[in-house]
Amino acid sequence: MENPVMILGAGSLGQTALDIFQRNNVVVYGLLDDNKDLHGNEFGSVSVLGETDDDGFLKLIGHKCEACVAISDTRVRKRLVKLLNERRKVQPVNAIHDTALVAQSASIGHGNLIAARVVINPSAQIGQHCILQAGTIIETGAKIGDYVHVGTGTLINTGAVVEEGAFIGMGVTIVAGVTVGKNARIGAGSVVVENVAAGTTVFGNPAQKV
Repeated sequence: MENPVMILGAGSLGQTALDIFQRNNVVVYGLLDDNKDLHGNEFGSVSVLGETDDDGFLKLIGHKCEACVAISDTRVRKRLVKLLNERRKVQPVNAIHDTALVAQSASIGHGNLIAARVVINPSAQIGQHCILQAGTIIETGAKIGDYVHVGTGTLINTGAVVEEGAFIGMGVTIVAGVTVGKNARIGAGSVVVENVAAGTTVFGNPAQKV
C-alpha cells in the first residue's frame, strides 16, 4: 500500500491494526475513536486525534489517504463503513498481518482485519469487513460472509459456510460442511457439528442452543 492510512478505532483492534500497518511499512496518520478518554493518547509516535465522525479528520481520507475500520462492535463497524462510503466515497482497506498465510486462489473482499498467523487456504472466500483474529484457520473452500468476527485460534473446516454478521468465539471448531446462519453466535471453545440457524446462540461440545 502506497498511501498512508487513518484507523477508525483506538481500542485493542485499533492497536492491532496499527501494528499490522507498521509491520508492513505503511504510514499511519492517526487513530479516531469516539471514547474521549482516549483522545490525545499516543501509541509510539501515532496519536488518537479525535472522534470517528469528525469532518476535520475525515476530510483527509480520500485519494491520498486510506481508511481502516478496526472496531469489534458490528453495528458500529457497519455505521462507519456506511459513513466512509457515503461521505468520503471510499472503501476501507484490508489490514493483513505479515505472518498471515493467504493462498493465491483464496478471495478476500475489502476492509478485513486479518491478524497474526491466520491461515486462509486455497479456494476459501472471505467477504468484506470481517475480523479474523490471531491463529484463525480457514480451510479449503470455506466461505465467510460480510461482517463476520472470528475469535483467536478458531478452525473453520473445509466447505463450511459462515453467513453475514455471525460471531465466532475464540477456540471454536466448525466441522466440514456446516453452515452457521446470519447473525448467529458461537460461544468460545465450542465444537459445531451441525448447522446453526440464523440469529441463534450455541455453546458447548457438541454445540447446543443456549
